[in-house]
Amino acid sequence: TDDDTFSNAFCENSEKLIDVHLFALAARYYSLSNLGVCTPLEDVLEALRGDNQGKTGIKTDEFMNNKKSHEVQVMSELVHNIANYCGIKQVIDIGSGKGYLSSFLSMQYNLKVYGIDSSNTNTNGAHERNRKLKKHWRAYQSRARANTESQRLEKANDRQSEINCKAINEKLLKNPSSLQRQDQVPSQDLFPSCGVTEIAMSETGKQTEVDLMARTQSDESKLAEEVLAILNVLPADAVEVFSSSQCNRGELCEEEKAQRKRASLKAKASKSSESNLYFPLTSCITAETELSDIITDLEDCMMVGLHTCGDLAANTLRIFTAKPEIKAVCSVGCCYHLLSEQFENQEDCPEEVWGFPMCQYLKDTGWCCGRNARMSACLALERVAVGQTLPTESLFYRAVLQVIIEEIYGVTKSDRHVGKTFAKSSSFVDYVRRSLKKLELDDSKLPDSCIMDYYEKYKHRMNELEAFNMLKVVLAPCIEVLILLDRLCYLKEQDNIAWSGLVKLFDPVKSPRCYAVIALKK
Repeated sequence: TDDDTFSNAFCENSEKLIDVHLFALAARYYSLSNLGVCTPLEDVLEALRGDNQGKTGIKTDEFMNNKKSHEVQVMSELVHNIANYCGIKQVIDIGSGKGYLSSFLSMQYNLKVYGIDSSNTNTNGAHERNRKLKKHWRAYQSRARANTESQRLEKANDRQSEINCKAINEKLLKNPSSLQRQDQVPSQDLFPSCGVTEIAMSETGKQTEVDLMARTQSDESKLAEEVLAILNVLPADAVEVFSSSQCNRGELCEEEKAQRKRASLKAKASKSSESNLYFPLTSCITAETELSDIITDLEDCMMVGLHTCGDLAANTLRIFTAKPEIKAVCSVGCCYHLLSEQFENQEDCPEEVWGFPMCQYLKDTGWCCGRNARMSACLALERVAVGQTLPTESLFYRAVLQVIIEEIYGVTKSDRHVGKTFAKSSSFVDYVRRSLKKLELDDSKLPDSCIMDYYEKYKHRMNELEAFNMLKVVLAPCIEVLILLDRLCYLKEQDNIAWSGLVKLFDPVKSPRCYAVIALKK
């Protein structure tokens, strides 16, 4: 069997790796792309859309970086199609951060979105983005009006040229002798007889004016609809209602007055009832969270999460299965190293809610990954494959630091973290001292010379560390498979789920955590 073949990569007695090539083949064999358990995104969209085509509109790269733009563009289209398929208009974005996905879902697809994040800083950032969107909307509105006016004038000019051409032709047809004198070519060879009279030309001119007026009104009506659609999107205080009197058009026609009145009423209704479509909220979400306590007008909706960290991704699925009003879920998790594990510390707490495992099968077998494996699952194989190197020096600093705190301080485990100390450090000595302070360890008993001795002792093993980390990168997709399949199996175990699947949403080079867990209820 395949398992027997791949087991030869390790020594039977010592269990040490002896065949790197076979190890790499095994890792690729057990990756999601090779197992055939994922549903192609195109198939999902086709099933959800039916005969309806995708919608084009606002470009995300106007106010997001390339990575976020790619993620939001792809995921928002999928969420829109799921919501449309389920007949729902309300979306709850869990771990919404600064509201990139939430605001785009409301602006582009007219969905009512509640963005919930545990950080007040992120919620305030989301409000700040809405303030900036006010400026973005003004520019968007101006461009839309300018484009409409330009198109109208272009159509009018083309029509007028056509009228002038017909008038010249009519004049020539009435005086064919002039044509004969010029080129001695019969007029019927140049212009086929159309039987056009002055009366017909007059009627054509009148009809042209009617057509131009109708087109102009249609264009303005279309623009008004776009204005009202965006007015619904942004917060009530984020948009100043456009006044057509600013255009100096003179006296307004009745239709324009009616449009202004509708826009004014729409804006007032938005302010009075707070019916804007994007609401950033601050709350810590757990498996026991009652959404109705946070969202007073909770209705049939779907839950989404774009890179929800650690246990939040698992809790999103638990809330989805438990709440009847949530009809669908689309969750992309990340930060697997932050997952809590039931069997990691051999603690017997069956009533506790854990991030891993979720499905009954892995619970029954007492499966455990461990923090090192979960850290490995966060690595990006595809990025390394296209030439992006691992941060070897920072990893080496961290490894030597581990030796120092174990041998000098006797510490093998700590709840504190070093974090991104490497980026702020000017040297290895500086790195160690900064890290010890973060870990609340006394660095005064450790002279610089002692720190550098450790550095020199292990410097020649840096290449070994790099090779070891490359093996971790190769193994990363296999560990991610285990975590994602655990979540999928959990959904498969539920009786109220009509369909569930794993879908690769993003380009893994742009966004390494690219798989979504999707489910629809019966």
